[in-house]
Amino acid sequence: MTEFVSRVLALYLGLPSVAARRASRIDRKLAATLFQRGITLEQIEAAMLLAHLRRAGRATPLPPIRSLHYFVPVLDEVTSEPLSPEWLAYLRRKSTNL
Repeated sequence: MTEFVSRVLALYLGLPSVAARRASRIDRKLAATLFQRGITLEQIEAAMLLAHLRRAGRATPLPPIRSLHYFVPVLDEVTSEPLSPEWLAYLRRKSTNL
């Protein structure tokens, strides 16, 4: 579980739209909860990339993301249907082109 939490937080802190430079105790607790729920790293990455791309496509910039909890609604969206590897690869390519 420790490695999972570390990887989730690294994904989170690696996004350019995130204000934090280090994860809070609350972010760590949420990452552990996601592990306990059986959420995969791929699903978490997809939710983060999708949310980031949606924010980047807005005409009016939004303030920086301040919590891992921001991604929970998008994560619920991503986990409601099976995730294709092609779709995740597409999100990765799109996010690197910003």
